Amino acid sequence: MAYRGHPWRREMPDPPALWSEGPARLLDYGGAGPVALFVPSLVNRATVLDLMPEHSMLRWLSGQGVRVLLLDWGAPGAAERGFTLTDWIAGRLERALEAAAAATGGPVSLVGYCMGGLLALAAALRTPARVRGLALLATPWDFHAGESAPRARAAAGLLPGLEPLLSATGTLPVDLLQLLFAGLDPFGIARKFRAFGRLDPTSPRAAHFVALEDWLNDGIPLPAPVARECLGGWYGANTPAAGTWRVAGAVVEPRAWRGPSFLAIPRGDRIVPPESARALAERLPDATVLDVPAGHIGMAAGMKAEAVLWRPLRNWLASAVRPSS
Repeated sequence: MAYRGHPWRREMPDPPALWSEGPARLLDYGGAGPVALFVPSLVNRATVLDLMPEHSMLRWLSGQGVRVLLLDWGAPGAAERGFTLTDWIAGRLERALEAAAAATGGPVSLVGYCMGGLLALAAALRTPARVRGLALLATPWDFHAGESAPRARAAAGLLPGLEPLLSATGTLPVDLLQLLFAGLDPFGIARKFRAFGRLDPTSPRAAHFVALEDWLNDGIPLPAPVARECLGGWYGANTPAAGTWRVAGAVVEPRAWRGPSFLAIPRGDRIVPPESARALAERLPDATVLDVPAGHIGMAAGMKAEAVLWRPLRNWLASAVRPSS
């Protein structure tokens, strides 16, 4: 296969770590200006935000007047296999946020991508004094919005059959996660590889395809308690939109956020339907909403990502200021 034989390999050194706990690290991409702490999903590696030397959202922003930090969750070890969402948010994320604020001298903007947006929102509501602004990129909220309810309930319906595996291994393995995502667009895989086969293998576009595909194939297993909470709670019972999703006992209520917020909603998103993300925008009191002409991954790391997301996000980060209380 042309993809397997392509010579491109990711060989980018990681920036220095300001803090670490277990496999998690707070990476410092440098830059001068307002501080932005990026919070990725728990199920994919954070490298999608730092894809290639010549195509990295984080490195671009650090050169464009933003001090960029990244919470790299790492792969769950024995301890993390028992983590709930409360453990991740009220524990590890909040301690990383505390370290970021201490290292940079003040509150930071939290930038959450996909599932990371829900984690960032919950952390911002719990520790508002450390958060200057809240940027949510392709972040779901209403898991039953539009036509997504049957698909969400079908995903939740898999949970009983997965329970023996979750109990035996402590995780939802990467291969099963990839099958769940592939089911969202079962014919898309064949289409993208046919398109790749028509590219000049020496072109930047071919290298970019390989970089994204390598990232997609290098996932992270999801701890079993989180898998249960996401599949049964988020997808099955729609707990965020229903007002019943709790972190450390408290309901996660977007209307309680008092700072500025920025929501980027990709109109071609098959993973997070735009209606799901728009439901969150409607609940945030001071929301700037960006309609992005891209898909879920293309928005953050596609060939046109600089124009459709990176620049608007940079401009918002430069202007985001919490109102004085």
